[in-house]
Amino acid sequence: MATQKSIWVLNGPNLNLLGEREPGIYGSKSLADIEQRCRDTATKAQFDLEFRQSNHEGELVAWIQEARTVAAGLAINAGAYTHTSVAVHDALRLLDIPIVEVHLSNIFAREEFRHKSYISAAATGVVCGFGPMSYVLAIDALTAQMDL
Repeated sequence: MATQKSIWVLNGPNLNLLGEREPGIYGSKSLADIEQRCRDTATKAQFDLEFRQSNHEGELVAWIQEARTVAAGLAINAGAYTHTSVAVHDALRLLDIPIVEVHLSNIFAREEFRHKSYISAAATGVVCGFGPMSYVLAIDALTAQMDL
């Protein structure tokens, strides 16, 4: 169970296939590899880590709502829901904790439809384009925000 000093990292659709799915865009690291890097980073900052992935929009919304009472900060790579989900946006607006939107690729250097994010307006900040390091940078940003 997450504690008050926990960082939540939520991942959306198709991220379970990292390492297999379009490695030229998303790299060769699996989601499990990324999770381990996140755990190492959170542990060094003395935070617990809750790391989850779902291909279902409603489940992501439920997890965001759950995070309201137990997380100190949240990083989210909503995958394609970044560009389509008002529901994820609305759920994030309920949080009173730092939120970092995360993307492995630079969404602004890709297809036009990826340039619009419903997540950004609800986030404290955005990290994109650094591959798996985007997650580490997001956790570092969250811990810095919590130290303010």
